[in-house]
Amino acid sequence: MILQAEPLTPDAFAPFGEVLAVDPAKAVEINAGFTTRYHSLATVESDADVILSIFRGRVRPLEAAMLERHPLGSQAFMPLSARPWLAVVAGRPDAKACRAFLCRGDQGVNYRSGVWHHPLLVLDREQDFLVVDRAGPGENLEEHFFANPLIIHS
Repeated sequence: MILQAEPLTPDAFAPFGEVLAVDPAKAVEINAGFTTRYHSLATVESDADVILSIFRGRVRPLEAAMLERHPLGSQAFMPLSARPWLAVVAGRPDAKACRAFLCRGDQGVNYRSGVWHHPLLVLDREQDFLVVDRAGPGENLEEHFFANPLIIHS
């Protein structure tokens, strides 16, 4: 089965979470005009501590053999370089329900709690991401494996 990546837009991604990107409508000048803050781009969902991490993604085959979800908190990914990457999401753990989004290097995503998604997919070389995530007690990872992997076209 082939999964064609589509451009990442706030409307297309809305069922799964929020797009993280500079939005002029959310610009607020602070620090005596020396800083522009793009305010409240996403909402962190968590019942425990919220942590910041850096994930270093490595190139892997462009296929989706599984999905995961985090039922106790949202998870945000923001690239730290200006290179495109892929986000694969689904409303249910079914290969036929998957959608792939081609994210620009200046776009991140915030997966809502419980949203099925594929682990990090970078396209051309190792890439770092700032990740906002939940840390705390409880089982916050569920995985579902497909019988046949989806081939992703970017």
